[in-house]
Amino acid sequence: MDRARVWRCGGFALALDRPLVMGILNVTPDSFSDGGSYIDTDAAVTAAIRMLADGADIIDVGGESTRPGAEPVSTSQEAGRVAGVIAALAEQGACVSVDTRHAAVAAQALDAGASVVNDVSGFADPEMARVGAAGGAGLVVMHMRGEPRTMQESPVYTDVGAEVAAYLAQQASALERAGVARDRIAIDPGLGFGKTTTHNLELLRRLPELAALGFPVVVGASRKRFIGEITGVAEPRDRLAGSLAAALEAVRRGAAVVRVHDVAATVQALATARAMDGEA
Repeated sequence: MDRARVWRCGGFALALDRPLVMGILNVTPDSFSDGGSYIDTDAAVTAAIRMLADGADIIDVGGESTRPGAEPVSTSQEAGRVAGVIAALAEQGACVSVDTRHAAVAAQALDAGASVVNDVSGFADPEMARVGAAGGAGLVVMHMRGEPRTMQESPVYTDVGAEVAAYLAQQASALERAGVARDRIAIDPGLGFGKTTTHNLELLRRLPELAALGFPVVVGASRKRFIGEITGVAEPRDRLAGSLAAALEAVRRGAAVVRVHDVAATVQALATARAMDGEA
């Protein structure tokens, strides 16, 4: 981990001298693991406050499910789900991310106090890039093959590591040309987004190649289907052990941020790993 670097996200300068934990908060009825749990704003805010107390550095709020096969929702519905939650958390001083691929939602989230825009479509939409460039937020550029409804229909790559790295470098460069400071940009290989289990494992093995691009690498493996396929655990909520193993290996191989459902367990695992390496 490069102790000199920070990831600038709105008013936050997040030091990268240790791995950061991004807590997942889906305010949707149909997300693959926690869908329906936090539709009520008060319940969502309470859950986020608990994650912050457990050691989360960022809360990632999503109002549209992007699980494989998910159907899109209107931008007004998506924005309505996330804006109040983001505003309440921002008022309490939290670093809040909005998980969206729609420019109108990103703009409203930034107005509500979001400090990060996490775009699963990698800022491919020029309007999304414009909003991201103008907002001053940290930006997460993710790789996705296709779109959520169809992305898992036989994804094929010649060299998944090289292709994902090339795409992320291209999109990050485009944001820089649009006026986004380099230290505001992070990249995410998009595990499970148009990838098979074999692809996901290859990307995890080759995280050093992504880290070498010079941007903080975000990895979201938590509870995902590929962990279930490896372990035989069908229920996403029961994939904690596999999720922790993936998070620890991701950090060991260069990830700067892990995006997780189980914040307390992840923070504990990372702290133990750091202590074993002689780090505070």
